[in-house]
Amino acid sequence: MTLHEYFAPQPTPRAELPDPEPLLRSLTQGVLEVLAGVREVDQLARWFSEDAYRTLLTRANLSARARSARGVPPARPTFDIRSIRVSEPVDGVVEAVVIVAGPGRTRAVAVRLEGLDHRWRASSLAVL
Repeated sequence: MTLHEYFAPQPTPRAELPDPEPLLRSLTQGVLEVLAGVREVDQLARWFSEDAYRTLLTRANLSARARSARGVPPARPTFDIRSIRVSEPVDGVVEAVVIVAGPGRTRAVAVRLEGLDHRWRASSLAVL
């Protein structure tokens, strides 16, 4: 093992990771609040990989611009998590879809979690 590999994030098997469902609920709520402008994206940084964090940051900035152009102030979103579907394609990886119902529309949030250093990290997230 090289020095770089030794200090890089280490994959963790599923048996050593907690149940992903509470994190999926929290991440979904946090991401929707970030996009609504009532939460700072930095508060979610520790749960995302660098690429996924940058993608979320870009989308949050676009949402803030759109609200500003329309003159709409940030407002806390009201929604209900209807269902969570989880699959485990590989040991230590979870792919999930969270169905979220809001007052005007129902959305799907697709999340890929990877077990690294004995905790889950979102490596991909898409709000559809």
